[in-house]
Amino acid sequence: MEHRVSAVGVLDKSFLVLGAVEARPASLVELVERTGLSRATAHRLAVALESHGLLRRTADGRFALGLHLVALARRATEQFPLAEAAAPAMERLRADTDESVQLYVADGDRRVCVAALESPHGLRTIVPVGAALPMDRGSAGRVLSGEHGRDGWVATVAEREPGVASVSAAVRDADGAVVGAVSVSGPAERLGRSPGRRLGPAVVTAADRISRAVAGG
Repeated sequence: MEHRVSAVGVLDKSFLVLGAVEARPASLVELVERTGLSRATAHRLAVALESHGLLRRTADGRFALGLHLVALARRATEQFPLAEAAAPAMERLRADTDESVQLYVADGDRRVCVAALESPHGLRTIVPVGAALPMDRGSAGRVLSGEHGRDGWVATVAEREPGVASVSAAVRDADGAVVGAVSVSGPAERLGRSPGRRLGPAVVTAADRISRAVAGG
């Protein structure tokens, strides 16, 4: 989690604690090490966040992200207009490809999945709504970073995760600015070493449909 600083110190420190357990749970000692906060402050904030469901305790007593964050993530995406505008095109893209479909937006140095549909195949990729992934790995991250490919799509194989392939294209607003990336992803053994050749046109078509919906056209 990127640590941003506001004018409210207690909030900054609270998000510092949340960021410290984003990758993996932490004991109080590890919280202090990861945040640089004093033991008393780290404990006070962690317990307060736990009381609000933003943190929880694991079986061995370590602090981990709380389940209330799941509900908040879903509510946030439901209220996000891009996800609503993209829904019909994403449904059609899944029907056309039989693969999992995701919609990502940039959030600092991460990309966040704001909508996702799962493939009907038993073997499929699953990216939960609210998942924050690196911008420097995977086709969607490349698209959001400014790479768009000669034919409007970018494909990667086993770049973000072994055995996973994806194809992505940019979603643009009425001014042509990139506001998101729509992706198709699945097992590399099914999508092949060059997934863009087969799936690229469908992904670009979906991105264009979403872009028109965003622009109100």
